[in-house]
Amino acid sequence: MPKAEEYKNKPIELSEVTITQNQEISPEVHLISWKRTHDFVPGQVVKITLDPAVPPRIYSVCSGNDDQEISVLFNVKEDGILTPRLSAVIPGMKILVTKPYGSFKDGKKPAWWIATGTGIAPFYSMFRSGISENKTLIHGVRHLNQFYFEDELEWAMGARYIRCCSQEQSCNTFPGRVTKYLEELNELPTNINYYLCGKALMVVEVRDLLISRGIPYENILAEIYF
Repeated sequence: MPKAEEYKNKPIELSEVTITQNQEISPEVHLISWKRTHDFVPGQVVKITLDPAVPPRIYSVCSGNDDQEISVLFNVKEDGILTPRLSAVIPGMKILVTKPYGSFKDGKKPAWWIATGTGIAPFYSMFRSGISENKTLIHGVRHLNQFYFEDELEWAMGARYIRCCSQEQSCNTFPGRVTKYLEELNELPTNINYYLCGKALMVVEVRDLLISRGIPYENILAEIYF
């Protein structure tokens, strides 16, 4: 879920949509979908709630801009206000959502996409929208079953799809966090953009690391999840 402060002044105009799919793609990680009613730019977000009296939460759109449905990806938090209930919705049920909005958008310039956990959602949206040709995706997780959309990304991006796993190992993954992977690179390209999406600690650590390695601050764009 992206950080709320960036969008706190946005007007909340909720519309009712009907759930078409709720898939648990990994333990306690759900992908829910509904019929698309608005256009969006990959990287944008929507606000979601089940009750008008409950403040909506922000989620990155996870689908491509040519898909017929809009999807979001989220972790279930036991003490969460929304995610336990949202994980229980079934096709045919109604939820309340806003139009997509936000400025975390990529373009044609070469870029590295760096994500942890469900922070991969906006990059998967960009990938499905056909703008991954000159991009590198670095995805960090704790466990091997958290590489969401792994088969599709590996087939399409090949060596430009880099998996980092901190608590389990396989022959296809880097053994450690994304920060360790970046630290061990001999050099980092300075003429590209770096997009970061994940929890605040990761974003701050990676941003500081990139700047210390000569990456201009203005080339680093971040979306913080919490």
